[in-house]
Amino acid sequence: MPHFTSVINWTLRLGLGLLEQVKPISQAWLAIIDHSIDIGTKKALVVLRVSVNALATRGGAIELQDCECIGLKVCEQVNGESIALDLDTIFTQSGKPLAIISDGDYTLQKGIRLFSKKQAVPIPAIEDIGHMMANALKSQFEKTASYKRFTTVIAQGANCLRQTDMAFLIPPKLRSKGRFQSISTLGKWGSKMLEVFAVKGRAKKGSLLARLRTALPGFLLLKPFIERFASTTKVVSQVMEVLKNTGLNQASYKQCHQLANELPQNSKVKKRLQEWLQKHLEFQRKLLESELPLLVSSDIIESLFGNFKHIIERSPQADMNRTTLLIPALCGNLNEISITQALNKVRHNDLSVWEKENIPYTVRKKRQAFFGKNESQKPGIANSK
Repeated sequence: MPHFTSVINWTLRLGLGLLEQVKPISQAWLAIIDHSIDIGTKKALVVLRVSVNALATRGGAIELQDCECIGLKVCEQVNGESIALDLDTIFTQSGKPLAIISDGDYTLQKGIRLFSKKQAVPIPAIEDIGHMMANALKSQFEKTASYKRFTTVIAQGANCLRQTDMAFLIPPKLRSKGRFQSISTLGKWGSKMLEVFAVKGRAKKGSLLARLRTALPGFLLLKPFIERFASTTKVVSQVMEVLKNTGLNQASYKQCHQLANELPQNSKVKKRLQEWLQKHLEFQRKLLESELPLLVSSDIIESLFGNFKHIIERSPQADMNRTTLLIPALCGNLNEISITQALNKVRHNDLSVWEKENIPYTVRKKRQAFFGKNESQKPGIANSK
């Protein structure tokens, strides 16, 4: 029975072997790039390769098996210039993509722009539909007095309902970061609660309705806002469901444009959505020159990071170290042949070489160095000399 550390090292060797085997392919493909969350003081830039026909082949949203990790760079500080250099290194090995998909992060966008400018043929940047819609919702609602009042009421209500027999009615928890990326669940909750509050007149003392009115005072006064908020988030949810599962082509464009028309004329979300649809439909026509759907979501890389985070959190001292090499091993269509080839390409010593070149330091090594300085000295000896 092999020791568990041997299994870990085999997996890391697999990840490094997969990275070193990356090469250009004849089939057209798209790149998805993003930074992982900060782990310790470092983060990782990851680049995935996805075939342009992956959506059509899968018949729905792509999965991790449809992606190949072609780039992995660990860094502490990033800027547009460093990202452009990293992309140049990665795409020199893998070949050039038709387009690059990323979220709306300014640093990533700048890096893509700087890299694209240096190419003989500029490479288009596709803005992830999920982040675009989240930013549009944030722009429309976040600073309004009604939204602030609504979130205050539900926060106070959640405290009143928690650890009671009505805890099943607690509103969805609002994330401190990326709040508007999952805000549609709050819209659904608000719409459902309006139905519960719709009963006129006094509620029977001790009844569910009476207790809810106590926990959520002033909720009904916000009815016009909640209805507008819920209807907007519903449309956004429907649009994203279409585009994330089928991609963007003429058919999905018409479907999403019709959904956008359900929004009020002065809606910022409507305006941003229609502009995004028009811009990216032109990309689809130019890049694919067919009805093949264009991938417009970077959700798959978030899923990859989620899997990696689940593993790394088991460590008592979470740090971005050589375990980052797990990322390439967590995606792709791996089989016995590809695994054997990757393992044969990399030896255990190669892991140490890669770590020295790519990881300037780790928390564990700094801790060992610090606490091991005077390990051989007994108390009082150092002061007596």
